[in-house]
Amino acid sequence: MLEGKAVIDQTDMLQTMQQYALDLAAKALDFFDVTEPTEIARFIKKEFDRTYGPGWQCIVGTDFGSFVTHCSGCFIYFCIGSLAILLFRGSAGPEAEAGQVSALETVEA
Repeated sequence: MLEGKAVIDQTDMLQTMQQYALDLAAKALDFFDVTEPTEIARFIKKEFDRTYGPGWQCIVGTDFGSFVTHCSGCFIYFCIGSLAILLFRGSAGPEAEAGQVSALETVEA
């Protein structure tokens, strides 16, 4: 795992979901090397899909920009060392069908 504590930059998730995301990231970094961001992202996304239902998207890397539409209460952007992790439930989630979506731009990773 990367040295250092996870630092949450932006989120609108409940505290329990935030902690689950951080725990999964730590677990993923135990399983995969930091040079395997796609595998880390796949692991986190599949676990969130399994736990909270389908529609989750995960982006992992050291340098990326994004502009996403996400369901309310389903967004977190955090860093562990130099690795940035963006996790959100996209418009496929049930909240989007009810019209509860937000747009959030993340520029720095």
